[in-house]
Amino acid sequence: MPGAGKSSIGKAIAARACRAFVDTDALIERRLGRRIPELFRIYGESAFRDHETAILRSLQPGAEVIACGGGIILRDENWAEMRRIGVTAFLDVEESVLASRLSTARRKRPLLAAEDWPARLNDLYRSRREAYLRADLRLDLAGLGIEESADLAWRELDAAEQVRGRRVK
Repeated sequence: MPGAGKSSIGKAIAARACRAFVDTDALIERRLGRRIPELFRIYGESAFRDHETAILRSLQPGAEVIACGGGIILRDENWAEMRRIGVTAFLDVEESVLASRLSTARRKRPLLAAEDWPARLNDLYRSRREAYLRADLRLDLAGLGIEESADLAWRELDAAEQVRGRRVK
């Protein structure tokens, strides 16, 4: 979900794993030369989702810690790509915490660009939650800060990679 901490926690995990950090939204912005809100406004959400899928297809397994945009889970084909690349993790954060974070965030999310954005956030939360639960790991981050969340994620991801025969480290 927007505001769950994908980028902040992903960067902290990457530092622990001595790996590069990649954000699919940043890759899209770099590829298309425009910021995400502008891409949504000009081309629409569907075209943006097409670019997300193309970015996923271009990534290789095991090389980086990757933070995906919150809506990437909406397409079944993206699940196959994410699993090809590595272990998927759902950063499970309560809706009230997301709302609090997003109310003070400098970066505004295009899907929440509405006067009644808390209602839109609630709609996204309810409509996406089941899809997020398809992830290999569900990380309950209630009450945890970035470093504690990264520690939990690191331990869980490392264990999952060991089961798959690959090491996160």
